[in-house]
Amino acid sequence: MLGASLLLAFREIRRHLLRSVLTVLGIVIGVAAVITMVTVGNGVTASVRTQIASLGANTLMVVPNQSGRQAGSAAPRPFETDDIQAIGAQIAGIQAVSGQASSNVTATAEGVNWQTSITGTTNAGIGIQAMSITSGRMFTPEEESAGKSVCIIGTTVRKNLFPTNEPVGQELRVGKLACPIIGVLKERGQGGMGNDQDDVVLMPLRTVQRQIIGNTDIYWIVIGVDPAYDNKTVSADLDKLLRERRHLAPDQNADFRLIDMKQISDTVSGTLKVMTGLVAAIASISLIVGGIGIVNIMLVSVTERTREIGIRLAIGALAREVRLQFLTEAVVLCSLGGAIGIALSFGLSMLLTKIMAVDFVFDPLINLGSLLFSSFLGIVFGYVPAQRAAALNPIDALRHE
Repeated sequence: MLGASLLLAFREIRRHLLRSVLTVLGIVIGVAAVITMVTVGNGVTASVRTQIASLGANTLMVVPNQSGRQAGSAAPRPFETDDIQAIGAQIAGIQAVSGQASSNVTATAEGVNWQTSITGTTNAGIGIQAMSITSGRMFTPEEESAGKSVCIIGTTVRKNLFPTNEPVGQELRVGKLACPIIGVLKERGQGGMGNDQDDVVLMPLRTVQRQIIGNTDIYWIVIGVDPAYDNKTVSADLDKLLRERRHLAPDQNADFRLIDMKQISDTVSGTLKVMTGLVAAIASISLIVGGIGIVNIMLVSVTERTREIGIRLAIGALAREVRLQFLTEAVVLCSLGGAIGIALSFGLSMLLTKIMAVDFVFDPLINLGSLLFSSFLGIVFGYVPAQRAAALNPIDALRHE
């Protein structure tokens, strides 16, 4: 019976092809809009997660803060080398810790100048921030401890100063300081604040402190947390330790700020998911509009086929068989609309993610769910016309002109 109903449904759709296409247009637009919004939203979420992970997936950052300083203080109080050693020795759950210092400088190579940022760091800091070397090497322990003049450059610096030559082994002048290039960083792309993470020159921390900045100040601290430990617990211990070392009273505002990259990632991802769901819910309204169109066209179909229904009932067809026939037609219409909408959404999602320069994340669940939901809409919106057809009196239906 179901097979015969399907054949009859396809026959009716083919008989009124243009009307059927216009009928399912609302379903097509609704399904395509929902899937496209969810796919693009997932792509944006994945891209944001990637950007934050490029700073270190399970990382804490500690930066000085003006809050808590005495009135008249010119600048936030920097950290000291002893702070780094105390953090690594006294707080459980820390895999690595590194101080950082930076300055804006003019880099010169082969007669070309480029304004960039120089960052003093360590091999531990490079690892914490998920940086990797594509060519060359990292610092040696001797270069770090002695503050040797060597540098690792980002891809933006390379493209502007060494567009054709291999930079490793070449000499780069940073301000008045000449240093050989020992490595090139893997491209990291745009940062979470819109900054170019590849426009950087890395040098040993002591080199930057002594020969560029002229002091031993540490501008910020990066900390790699063991995934087995809770970031909140580690942050609380870190806050307590730094308060003691910086002689802050319990009721005094901290003159430093803790930034949990994992918490930021989770918060941003959660917010984007909520926004994606909200936009998808708004887009799904067109599905309701499409369902109303299904009701309308099925009621017209019942009216047009009243004599046919009367003949079928008169020769022995049961009311439930007539009901099944019209329900099948409604489900087939909605399912076809859902399938076309899925195909359309795939192309739209590919186009939008390419324009927005975000990842294309294919979600089979939302695609399958949309197809099943569109079929369910056929049952919901096709029931009233099917019930009206099944309730016709055979004699009245045969008299219908």
